[in-house]
Amino acid sequence: RMLKLGTVAVVVRDEKKAAKWYREKLGMRLVDKWDHWHTVATRGGDVKIHLCPDSKPEKGNTGILFWTKDCRKEEAALRKKGVKITTPATKEDWGTYLMFADPDGNEFWVMQA
Repeated sequence: RMLKLGTVAVVVRDEKKAAKWYREKLGMRLVDKWDHWHTVATRGGDVKIHLCPDSKPEKGNTGILFWTKDCRKEEAALRKKGVKITTPATKEDWGTYLMFADPDGNEFWVMQA
């Protein structure tokens, strides 16, 4: 039997505002909305992001990665929605990726599959 990842926490200042941003800017769906427990997920995805207001946000790389078929198209779509791109689509020997940040400074990877 293998464990299955269910939720990862991302520290935010306000879970309600963060949930709205993830829905509007990234097209995620709100999965849970209880006091102190707001989660969002990609459409068709099983892993949830817990928008956790427990402590002061630490700016930087979360280590969380999203897949896309085309990094350049994804970057253009994110920019159009006003998402801050911290690393534009970049091709490396190991793959093509970009990075973006949410309003709390949490950075996420997008990798071309």
